[in-house]
Amino acid sequence: MIQIDKLVRSKRKTLSLIVETDGTLTVRAPLRMKEADIRGFIEAKSGWIKRKQTKAREVAVASRRYADGETFLYLGREVPLRLVPERIPALVMDGEFKLTKSAHPRAESVFEAWYKKQARSVLTERVDFYSRKYGFDVEKARISSARTRWGSCSAKKTLSFTWRLVMAPPQVIDYVVVHELCHLRELNHSPSFWAQVEAILPDYKSHRKWLKHNGVKLQL
Repeated sequence: MIQIDKLVRSKRKTLSLIVETDGTLTVRAPLRMKEADIRGFIEAKSGWIKRKQTKAREVAVASRRYADGETFLYLGREVPLRLVPERIPALVMDGEFKLTKSAHPRAESVFEAWYKKQARSVLTERVDFYSRKYGFDVEKARISSARTRWGSCSAKKTLSFTWRLVMAPPQVIDYVVVHELCHLRELNHSPSFWAQVEAILPDYKSHRKWLKHNGVKLQL
């Protein structure tokens, strides 16, 4: 039997299954949905859940060493790392990542800071581009450290995006940006909402599919 690690009930109308990066299962369900119906849905999707959990745990086991030749994703591309003598700043990317040897003990935090800086630049530019082109009214765009939620939209017109998103290909980044912008007009996932997304990105389904299959890779 598949174990439910976290059950979240809300006013949503549909059931959603989320396999987290550590392999745990989060279930989001309507307030009044019977537990038997939830369990039945989970068992029907058991094959998919087990495959996702296996993949998530395999990725989690492959811990980072920040060694010469190890690759890191940036804008969908695998970029190799090279350890170099002292320089400022501690990490740069010019065709390859160059990390100073003295910064190696704190490599994870150095990389995270670098990704956050790039994410702020890339995502702000894409939000501005689509906002101007399609007339979206955005109050603010911020960068978060969420691990499984790529983006969100608040009732106060604030958009949030995880810095991990900058590891994805540009077209996937655009999909998440457009997705959240459309939530400014439709705070749901109704047919009307998806029609708005499709009007801007006719091939959005392929980018959404990429994220579902590869999202687990977008981490340090």
